[in-house]
Amino acid sequence: MPPTVAVVGGGVSGLAACYHLARGPRPPKVLLLEASARLGGWLQSTRTADGTVFEHGPRGIRPGGVVGTDTLHMVSELGLEDDVLPVPGDHPASRNRFLYTGGALHKLPSGLGGLLWPVPPFSRALLWSGVRDLLAPAGTEPDESVHAFVRRRFGQEVADIAVDSLCRGVFAGDCRALSIRSCFPALFKAERCWRSVLLGLALGSGKERGTESGLSRRARAERWSQWSLRGGMESLAEALVAFLRPRGVELHCHAPLRRLRRHPDGRWQLTLADGTVMADHVVSALPAAALAEVLPAEAEPLSRELRRIPAVSVAVVNLQYEGVALPVTGFGHLVPSSEDASLLGIVYDSVAFPQHNGAGAASVRLTVMLGGAWFGQSFGDPAAVAPALLLQRAQAAVREQLGLELAPTRSIVRVHQACIPQYTLGHWQRTERIGRFLEEQRLPLSLIGASYAGVSVNDCIASAKVAIGRLLG
Repeated sequence: MPPTVAVVGGGVSGLAACYHLARGPRPPKVLLLEASARLGGWLQSTRTADGTVFEHGPRGIRPGGVVGTDTLHMVSELGLEDDVLPVPGDHPASRNRFLYTGGALHKLPSGLGGLLWPVPPFSRALLWSGVRDLLAPAGTEPDESVHAFVRRRFGQEVADIAVDSLCRGVFAGDCRALSIRSCFPALFKAERCWRSVLLGLALGSGKERGTESGLSRRARAERWSQWSLRGGMESLAEALVAFLRPRGVELHCHAPLRRLRRHPDGRWQLTLADGTVMADHVVSALPAAALAEVLPAEAEPLSRELRRIPAVSVAVVNLQYEGVALPVTGFGHLVPSSEDASLLGIVYDSVAFPQHNGAGAASVRLTVMLGGAWFGQSFGDPAAVAPALLLQRAQAAVREQLGLELAPTRSIVRVHQACIPQYTLGHWQRTERIGRFLEEQRLPLSLIGASYAGVSVNDCIASAKVAIGRLLG
């Protein structure tokens, strides 16, 4: 009999793990256990009767690098090529990104002019920040906050405005607490290897690529900045499910894991709400803190490290307007914490993906992101906050920052609790200790997902591919 692999957690990481297990030459028996009623995790799309699509989680995926290329290859294998909606390099959503600071929208500098002359909200030409990086000595600390790293290399203003906003947009986190080594490893390595971040990025970027496909070659030729799917990002999860079912993967929803114990014969005994299952190997796609709660007592050193990986909550407010126009055209805008800690940013969804507008082709669709590391101080307990309060705050932000006075014709409010892991200072040491414990104890346990080495959809899919590659040898 083939061995049994239990994958715990049915988000994109868990589904990708099952995909790679099922594609192997001698696939094991695979069980996927998901606590909720649906598969897909944070890939959540609402499709209305008139064809409008609202994204409540990730709304686009970057095609670049090894991980981006590999994801596009998987999309091709799933038969989704004709559903891909690309945003090419010359599109306004690729070229125009904004910051809202000082009570006004400012386009992020691009091109030579943005380097040679001061461009608001920056008081000096960014060329001087580049010169500072080229002249500054390399750091010696094993880790550093993102803010401290950028301030040291590029100056206070770039750290306070640009990078503060960037960390809020990517991690919904505070750059003063996040780790440069874990959040932006390419920048950390560039400085260590080349003494200058800019020099390292220019000279040290390898030509390594993932598994090529027609989509990845097209993405490179057309310089895509991101892509989505015609039915929304949840289509990716649905296509993975459709791929897995006929290949014998057992998909179980409403199957929360209560306890994980080692059986005397070395296998895992998984206690569920309605019984137990046995598995030779467990792949955990659970958030780190959730896995810590189900591990056996003898794995307490592992549980202790997992509990030290925090996560923040984000409120996602989707708004649709008719008969209005945006004052600017682009991907969206971010808001530095010094301007408004509660508001992370606003994405102009209808600019990047007008195909999701449905019958109301001229409508304006926006997504307002609230909370993150500032959720508690801004709105209180994410489990108890009133949706009406979040909707009111989102509409006020759209009025103040984009000048849209009309009430939205549609609105959806979702609160994603503990949805984005925070790689705080020392995260690299925690993940090293986790890996060492698994190796020393020879536990048949693989950890994948956003808690460890990247929070993007690409990173989650890549973590599953690497773990299953190791498991299958």
